[in-house]
Amino acid sequence: MQTSLARRQRHRRALQRRSAKGGSALRGVAIAIPIVLLILVVITTGTGLVFAVGTYNQYAVGLPDPKAALADLTFEQQTVVYDRTGKTVLARLGALKREVVAFEAIPGEMLDATTAIEDKDFWVNPGFDPGAIVAAGLDTIAGNPRGASTITQQLVRSKRADGSPVLLPPSAFEGSTYERKLPEIIQSARLTEAYPGEDGKKQIITAYLNQNFYGNSSYGVKAAAKGYFGKELKDLSLAQFAVLAAIPQSPVKFDLMNNVEEICLEPVAEGDECTKTKLVVPATKEVVVRRDYILDLMKTRSTISGDRHAAAEYDAAKAEPVELTPPASVNWKAPHFVWQVRQALSAILCPEKPQTCPAVDIGGYQVTTTLDWTMQQKVEKWVYAAARAPNAKDTRAVLSARKIPKSAWGWITGLRGRNIHNAAAAAIDYRTGEVLAYAGSASYTSKGTKKFQPQFDVLADGWRQPGSAIKPIDYLIGIDDRTLTASTMFMDVFTNFGNNFTPIQADKLERGPVRLRSALQFSLNIPAIKATLMTGLDHVFDRWKDFGLHVQKSAVPVRSMGIGTLEVHPIDLLGAYGTVANGGVRMPRVLIASVIDADGRSIYPQSGKAPVGKPVTSKQAAYIITDILAGNTDIKVNKFWGKWAIFDGSRRRPAAYKTGTTSDNRDVAAYGYLAPPKDKTAPALAVGIWMGNSDNTPNRDRLSLDTSAPLWSAILSDISKGTPIAAFKPPSGLQTATVDAFTGLGRGPSTTKTVKELFIKGTVPTQKETSRIRAEIDEASGLLWQDGCVGPPAVKGFFNVSELDTGFPSWQKANQNWAARAAKGPGVRNPARGTKTSYFYGAGFYPFGRSWGAAFVPKQKCPLAPPPPVACDPLLLLATPCPPVEPLPSGGGVPNPKPSKAPKP
Repeated sequence: MQTSLARRQRHRRALQRRSAKGGSALRGVAIAIPIVLLILVVITTGTGLVFAVGTYNQYAVGLPDPKAALADLTFEQQTVVYDRTGKTVLARLGALKREVVAFEAIPGEMLDATTAIEDKDFWVNPGFDPGAIVAAGLDTIAGNPRGASTITQQLVRSKRADGSPVLLPPSAFEGSTYERKLPEIIQSARLTEAYPGEDGKKQIITAYLNQNFYGNSSYGVKAAAKGYFGKELKDLSLAQFAVLAAIPQSPVKFDLMNNVEEICLEPVAEGDECTKTKLVVPATKEVVVRRDYILDLMKTRSTISGDRHAAAEYDAAKAEPVELTPPASVNWKAPHFVWQVRQALSAILCPEKPQTCPAVDIGGYQVTTTLDWTMQQKVEKWVYAAARAPNAKDTRAVLSARKIPKSAWGWITGLRGRNIHNAAAAAIDYRTGEVLAYAGSASYTSKGTKKFQPQFDVLADGWRQPGSAIKPIDYLIGIDDRTLTASTMFMDVFTNFGNNFTPIQADKLERGPVRLRSALQFSLNIPAIKATLMTGLDHVFDRWKDFGLHVQKSAVPVRSMGIGTLEVHPIDLLGAYGTVANGGVRMPRVLIASVIDADGRSIYPQSGKAPVGKPVTSKQAAYIITDILAGNTDIKVNKFWGKWAIFDGSRRRPAAYKTGTTSDNRDVAAYGYLAPPKDKTAPALAVGIWMGNSDNTPNRDRLSLDTSAPLWSAILSDISKGTPIAAFKPPSGLQTATVDAFTGLGRGPSTTKTVKELFIKGTVPTQKETSRIRAEIDEASGLLWQDGCVGPPAVKGFFNVSELDTGFPSWQKANQNWAARAAKGPGVRNPARGTKTSYFYGAGFYPFGRSWGAAFVPKQKCPLAPPPPVACDPLLLLATPCPPVEPLPSGGGVPNPKPSKAPKP
């Protein structure tokens, strides 16, 4: 290495002789800085009238002594994360993740990889790169902004663990880009002068490599080598040096653990966990692509180690897989939650660059969170029991060890062999937005498999289809817009919505006329799609944002979004349900209650006030949806979903919930909430559940009613046990009206069943029954009456499907098709998809009777009546005489009269 350094030193001196003609480094700096400053002034201000040397003197004033500042560079104190009580320690961040390394212990390849990508002229420049600054400035003017910072500049603008700058005053981080850049360049030059020569450069790059954040809670290149590869720096390969050098540009984005995939190395039977795995970062990941770019640069930019490696070695290194050692066990409580807290803390401490915020781990902060540790343990117990116990060899033994009540063993053991390996759940206080419990997977520390990746946070990082769980939000938007009401009637019939999109219900039944309330409570798909189309796809898509729902960047409104095909983050959907529960007021998600710095000063919250919610829908519309979903926990209203009601002993708690199952059974979900307690300081609980597989494979014939619904019920029952029971209370601005049970319209002369329904004032339907007609029917035959029919006509009500859905021709066609089959009765099959006509709801449950509310209009008219008998006058007093009576034939009997001609008048 000394030979390489000597060669590099001779090269640097040659460059200095050509540029400075033998002058000292300080004179070179003094000449270069005004030139660069003048160029910067011209580029950034458009004027060249600023005297460069004067500018240099102006911005040099107040800069700290660089030599003393670098000598005072200190390292971290651990940040401690607590639960909401401030007593239970959840995690200590940054533990054992920094190891200081001396220059002599840093391999030349590590130095070369770093300088190749970050500062190719590090060993010879005066602390900044004039050419790079000019080029970057010109690129910025051309609309392609980029940085031009040297290693020295990056070190100069670094900050201590508490966020305070080391080599610059706080004012140097304020103002325009020009005003911030000038002190940085000046101080970089001064630092280079304060640490002159080769030894100075060694000290600067050593400080830089020890200060850098490399992701994975690793600070300093030595800790990164151990954390990722389990090796000392001296034992790394060319490829490993290069990949470490790739990380500092964006430590969060390029964190190798965030990019890794776990690969099983042995054949594993279905349901068993893999015991032999390896962690590999795929070659397609951006950090690996950047590594390969660095290896190419090192072919010509390896000043120190260049003579050790041929070009072919760098090429061969690009083929080396990025294999990582398993991370050391993190002794954290609620680890998925802690990672979310860490991210939130980054936004508080480093709002401009939260992805690169070393102070989070090493700032010595005391962070009190919103997590209820007792509640967290209950949630973790249940998600493990539901997802992992069924896949264990002895499910009952696991349930017993976890102290799962035997009343729950039935539905849990029923999941054996059903290909469900993972689950996630969270509980929030919807009145405050505080996260009370958070389990991003069924277990953070268990051995992973392809179908169960324990450290991946499904709640916040997973994109999952919500299925029918999205329906309450969609219906709410329509009700709030007054496009829909709770009594709006939909025809639940087999419909082609275009492009052969023909969704059906899981039970393949077509139930005909249903009101919105029933359609939502019993999760009917076709009404949900129609409702979204009636409200407007684009409008609903945009309104999702108001409820805190995010979709992938490539997502666009589609017809199937009404049944939950657009992927969202489960924790966002839980927040949307919390918004409904909170009367339409969306609360920001809160994970951190307070932050105190190492000196005991409170830095968050700054105002001392609680987060403020934002009304996103009317409280009347929100309550109507709550009232509908509350029926799903009442067995008298909904005998299927109601079996998973929330009980405390023998008392049922008022609660509202909705499940979701994707069409291919890849995701099953349940979301819901309890009525808010009278005590405003007590939590108003909402819980969200997801179950499925990490590799997105479908389960085997398990719907949400068999999986996520009982898990939702178990968790919410457990965490609310012993707390006061509250009831949902309607807001003002609502009115109750009696409507037809099938059409949802005002009661008419042909109404057979009625229900009481809730409406926003001004939306109660009129008496007009647009879905029926009144027709005259012959009472004897039951056919359409016409002149000459026997008997008087009777007026009755009938379905008139031709007048329904007039704005949607394809729906009308589907209605007519259903009516033709339904006129024959229930159970008539549609050959297109095998669906059958059915009275609502079916399966032996007919809350409004075995009827569609009215009969279908007969297609046939009653036959004409026979002509009246001829009147005759036996005394010939009238014009028409009676025919003569013939004698009885022998043997008796009644003769057949023969007509005779009437006498002429």
